[in-house]
Amino acid sequence: MGVARLCTPPLTKSENDLPLSPGMQDPARERGRGTEGVAVWRADPAGPRMGHSRGLLLVGLFKLSKAVFFTAVGAGALHLVNRDLGSVLLHVIDALGIDPERHFVTVLLNHVEFIDPHELRKAGVLSFLYATVCVVEGAGLVLEKRWAEYFTVILTVAGLPWEGFELLRKFSSYKLALLAINFGVLLYLLWILKRRKAGGGS
Repeated sequence: MGVARLCTPPLTKSENDLPLSPGMQDPARERGRGTEGVAVWRADPAGPRMGHSRGLLLVGLFKLSKAVFFTAVGAGALHLVNRDLGSVLLHVIDALGIDPERHFVTVLLNHVEFIDPHELRKAGVLSFLYATVCVVEGAGLVLEKRWAEYFTVILTVAGLPWEGFELLRKFSSYKLALLAINFGVLLYLLWILKRRKAGGGS
């Protein structure tokens, strides 16, 4: 009787204080261990990547919106080649219900007289080229391509001095806002590249 009592493995208790048979694992503990493992596996990789994806998506959409804008500008410039710009401007002013005797209308009409077809073609071609560059930048950033990040950083750094000079030459809120946005985009991309380099990520 004494030997039998020593050889019999003692009953263990579960977390709910219920007796368990020898060799039986506590289902509650097993469920908790599995759930914690899945939670940790999902939380670690997803957190920082979601932030990067969201930021790059916003920058990419901003570049794509610039592409749409400059495509429209280029198409409009080429459409106005060999047309009377003064008559077109007066038609637009009349459609908008603006008084043609106002000072800024006179200034616009005076400037329109000095625009020739060659300048319109040049403006249209340059607008299409810049729109193409914006499409390449925007698509690459939306797809989170490393080359697109470096490409955008290089172009932004190259363009900031010119934008600053234009702002100093003739101040406007639009130029100031554009300069601030491009500078913010530059800082954000540099932060991403520095963080990836420090983490050894691709």
